[in-house]
Amino acid sequence: MSRKAVVAMSGGVDSSVTAALLVERGYDVTGIMLKLWRGEAANNDSGCCNVGAAEDARRVADVLCIPFYVLNFAEAFEDTVIRNFHEDYSAGRTPNPCVRCNQWVKFGTLLERAEALGADVLATGHYARVRRAEDGSYRLLRGVDRAKDQSYVLWMLTQRELARTLFPVGEMNKTETRAIAEELGLRTAHKPDSQEICFVRNGDLGAYVAEHIPLGSERGPIVDAGGELLGEHHGIARYTVGQRKGLGIALGRPVFVTGIDASTNTIRVGERDELAVGELALDEVTFTGDAVTGPVLVQHRAHGDVSAATLRLRGGVARLVFEDPVEGIAPGQSAAFYSTAEPDELVGGGIVSATVAAAIPA
Repeated sequence: MSRKAVVAMSGGVDSSVTAALLVERGYDVTGIMLKLWRGEAANNDSGCCNVGAAEDARRVADVLCIPFYVLNFAEAFEDTVIRNFHEDYSAGRTPNPCVRCNQWVKFGTLLERAEALGADVLATGHYARVRRAEDGSYRLLRGVDRAKDQSYVLWMLTQRELARTLFPVGEMNKTETRAIAEELGLRTAHKPDSQEICFVRNGDLGAYVAEHIPLGSERGPIVDAGGELLGEHHGIARYTVGQRKGLGIALGRPVFVTGIDASTNTIRVGERDELAVGELALDEVTFTGDAVTGPVLVQHRAHGDVSAATLRLRGGVARLVFEDPVEGIAPGQSAAFYSTAEPDELVGGGIVSATVAAAIPA
């Protein structure tokens, strides 16, 4: 009897080829698209899983001769991912909705639904790899295509999820993925990658904030490190630590957002060297296997470089101390940990709760 696989189909080329590869490998495949929002956002052409994407996924499923269903997860998505997005921006934090969607929806609610349907595995189009070690445990590795690697947004996966998850396109590069789709005649073969936050129409974060995050849209002061008033901002949800453009102040020199204080509705700006971070505090820390302490490699942006650091766990508190200062890390971002012995292996991660500025040389 063939193994059963549920494939999360977004209407893009990666999930389309994921389904095709599993059919080729003899899996009994069912394609599922998640309807994640309601109203006007469902017609958002800039994101995934919209009305047009559902039609693309359905056509792919027809070519592959697999059943395809659209499941309404809009309420769960709004209650978790979107609520977190609004709360974080209102609090002056910088959330990553893709991380939260993976954590709470795709590898939370959807995985549970797949198991209820009798599926042995859940497969997605992420560029990452799962390997089974000699001791029977599972390891999470970067995708072969480093430029497309998405392991960073999967740091929350534990042994339970990894044992039931497949990432078929993680074993190839994007060019190979598109070539397979074209060879099979899939309509998604040349479809552009989605680049924007899926529920922010046309990528216009400012308009979204104005409509949906009133607490983050109130005007307030922009000050320097000494508290001197430099100008007025248009709502803290429109800014993030490290931002230089769009500040609306002219000082004759470049300045950057160095801090956001939601309690006083204040944006603080400063010189570039004031962005240097020496240490992080982390919440929600999880590990793909056993807990890790000591030297790790840290990535804090989806396609950023890694930085050497020491991970310390004490009394339920996790801290990262960098070997060299790292620029522009904001509370709310994810920090993913990679092994120093096997740099392609992701071993865990967490949410940045606070940053400690690095000492600036005199």
